[in-house]
Amino acid sequence: MGSIMQAFPDLAQLPASIRDELDALPLMQVPGGTVLFRDGDACQGYVFVLSGSVRVQKMDPEGREIVLYRVEDGQTCMLTTSCLLGGRPYPAEGIAEEETELALLSPKRLDALLSDAAFRRFVLSMISLRIADLMALIEDVAFGRMDVRLARRLLELDNGSGELRLTHQQLATELGTAREVISRLLKDFERRRMVTLGRGIVLLPESKELRELAAQQV
Repeated sequence: MGSIMQAFPDLAQLPASIRDELDALPLMQVPGGTVLFRDGDACQGYVFVLSGSVRVQKMDPEGREIVLYRVEDGQTCMLTTSCLLGGRPYPAEGIAEEETELALLSPKRLDALLSDAAFRRFVLSMISLRIADLMALIEDVAFGRMDVRLARRLLELDNGSGELRLTHQQLATELGTAREVISRLLKDFERRRMVTLGRGIVLLPESKELRELAAQQV
């Protein structure tokens, strides 16, 4: 198991008493697939993710989903922070995508520690980074070409193996669109030899065309 100070080097600027308090927080290991919070749940604490990945997504009344962002190593969850500061329930859900190590700071202690200027700057900087990500997502959804967005996301999700084990529905959730749209685009990509499709798997051969498509301005 790691430590908060190792995962969050920016916390080194905090007073020693706060560093010691944060490093003493109990660490939790949650397996992949664990639902950490649901739409409407009360926030239980300020989340530090030391390792792993939490997918934060929103579902509309028709059951369509879109991935808002991921909370990964050395990051905190903006929705959790905004809910704690505003006293509101979660407006989305968070799911651990893999085994994830995290720590929780209680709402009461968060309120107290925000009186420290260095800790307050840390919290606000985390919010600022995530807002930039969300603005990029909004711009993508509102103005982006879906074929370009799909090409980009395929390359982003590739861990270097060239093998993505996910369904067309999962990709649709990633991009906030319908499964049928993704299926049609993937079939076109396959026809152009940019991908190879299998059951629950997308293979990414070395494709100059796929990278050129992903690099296009939208």
